Amino acid sequence: MQNTSQKIKLIIQIPCYNEAGQLAMTVAELPRQIPGVDIIEYLVIDDGSSDQTAEIAHGCGIHHIVKFTKHLGLARAFMAGIEKSLEQGADIIVNTDADNQYFGGDIEKLVQPILEGRADMVVGQRPIENIEHFSRTKKYLQRLGSWLVRRVSQTDIQDAPSGFRAFSRTAASQLNIFSEYSYTLESIIQAGQNGLAVISVPIRINGEIRPSRLVKSTFDYISQSVFTILRIFVAYQPLKFFVTLGGASFIIGLLIGLRFLWFYFENNGAGHVQSLILAALLLGGGFFLCIVGILADIISVNRKLLEKIDNRLKQVETKLNKENNG
Repeated sequence: MQNTSQKIKLIIQIPCYNEAGQLAMTVAELPRQIPGVDIIEYLVIDDGSSDQTAEIAHGCGIHHIVKFTKHLGLARAFMAGIEKSLEQGADIIVNTDADNQYFGGDIEKLVQPILEGRADMVVGQRPIENIEHFSRTKKYLQRLGSWLVRRVSQTDIQDAPSGFRAFSRTAASQLNIFSEYSYTLESIIQAGQNGLAVISVPIRINGEIRPSRLVKSTFDYISQSVFTILRIFVAYQPLKFFVTLGGASFIIGLLIGLRFLWFYFENNGAGHVQSLILAALLLGGGFFLCIVGILADIISVNRKLLEKIDNRLKQVETKLNKENNG
C-alpha cells in the first residue's frame, strides 16, 4: 500500500457491550505511533450497553463513538465500525476486542503487510495450543472451523475465529456481512471469494479477564458457525453447491433405478415398486436441484455486479471523506 501524496490514517475500532470494566485497560495498551502510519485514531462501537461504556470511552480520549440504542450483536457492531471508519477516511482499519484479549502492541504486526502492499486483510493467529483456558474440545473445534474456512475461502488462514485483524480500505469497502452472529468467518470467506490477499501473522494474547459472551455453548457455536459457512458458500458458489447435491441425488436415484430394472427382468416384472418410486423421487429431486443451481448462479452474477457498483460508490465516498478530513 503506497500513498505518498496523502497521510496514512489508521483507525482502531473496538466493538463494546457492557465493557466499562475492561475498556480503559484495552485502550491504554493500544499503540500511539506506528512506523509508516501518520495518524492513529480510536473508535468505540457501543452495542447498546447498559453500563458506563460510552462514558468510559469519552474519558479515555476515544476519537469516535458510535452508540446503538439497543443491543444488536457483534456482527452489526463490527460493520457499523467499518462504515464509520471509512466515513472518517481510514486507509487501514484494525479491529480488536474490548476485553483486552489481544496484545495491543502487536497491531503493528497486523498493519505492516498492508503498508507494504502484501495483503488486503491480515488476521492475527493466536497460539491456540498454548491457551490454558481453552478446553481440549474448544481447541479441536477451532482447528476444525479454521480448516473448513480455508477450504471454502481458498485462503491459508490458521485461526479463522480470531477477531484481531486489519483491513485495507479496499478490503473494508468490499465487506457485506449478512450474519447477525459474528463477522469473523464470513469476512474471511468473502475476502477469499473476492480475490483479496489474506494472510496470517502470529500474535500474542493477554490473560483471560472474563468468559466469552459470544460462545454461549459448544453446540450453539458449532451450529452458528456451520450455518454461516453454508450460507456464504451458497451465496458465492451456488452452482457448485446445488449441482453437487443434485448430482449426488441423481446418481443414487439412477443406481436404485438400475437395481429395480435388474429385479424387474430377473423376476418377470414382479415386486420392488418402492424402489421405482424412490428412484423417481431422487432423479426428479436431482434434476430440480440442478435447475435451482443454474438459477441461483444467474442471481449470484447479478449480486456480484451490484456489489461491484456498491464497492465503487464506497471508494468514491471514502476518497471524498478523506480529502475533506485532510
